Amino acid sequence: MTTSKTINKGDNLLNQNVLGSRRLSNYCWATIVTMGASGFLLASISSYLKLNLLIVTDPTQLVFIPQGLVMGLYGTAGLLLSLYLWLVILWDVGGGYNEFNQETGNFKIFRWGFPGKNRQIEIESSIQNVQSVRISIKEGLNPQRALYLKVKGRRDIPLTRVGQPMSLAELETQGAQLARFLNVPLEGL
Repeated sequence: MTTSKTINKGDNLLNQNVLGSRRLSNYCWATIVTMGASGFLLASISSYLKLNLLIVTDPTQLVFIPQGLVMGLYGTAGLLLSLYLWLVILWDVGGGYNEFNQETGNFKIFRWGFPGKNRQIEIESSIQNVQSVRISIKEGLNPQRALYLKVKGRRDIPLTRVGQPMSLAELETQGAQLARFLNVPLEGL
């Protein structure tokens, strides 16, 4: 799965779509957590009512206090976590696009955030203020590979998604393409 899809519309516009939280891995984790938490909660209810609500096992033999009660607490906590995961996927937190327009001389970085006053995160500036494109690579237990835009008077602006690190070849290709398009140096290689 690619991190961002680059769309060239002519020679003057570069648009990169950035994948947010609507990744396959997030769907898998949300599904697994929902199923596990539902199982714990149904086991708790089954131990209280002495009525088997599960297909796989018979939790009616559990003593409600303390086993059934603890399973109910785990199930409730898991369902709250799964609700959070599903809402983050629904809201597509982190998704957006990077748009570089040489006709207008501006670039725009757009991302979706959590609902509220700052749901839409937009950064706009002149392409002339761009100093370079920087590649950041950190290996180890928690590897990070990302592209940043160095702009005068601002902190470095991240251009790639958070989460799974992209391959070195893809990172280098995207960085070189953007640096070439903006006519700025590529740093960090």
